[in-house]
Amino acid sequence: MTDDPAFGRYMMLNLVRIAGMLMVLAGVAIHYGKIDLSQVFAYVLAGAGLLGFFYVPRLLARRWRTPEK
Repeated sequence: MTDDPAFGRYMMLNLVRIAGMLMVLAGVAIHYGKIDLSQVFAYVLAGAGLLGFFYVPRLLARRWRTPEK
């Protein structure tokens, strides 16, 4: 598509957020019995999804920030 690194980084941030959201939704589905797995796994999955949604994009943006001169 394009060779702009900003576009690739933008897409990566959105993919990380979408993956985190899907993990939280899967955790909720496990909790309510729609998926037959352990309740502990539901809490771990939802917690990891929340971290992935809120914290990981900030870490990536900070890492990609242009250094001060």
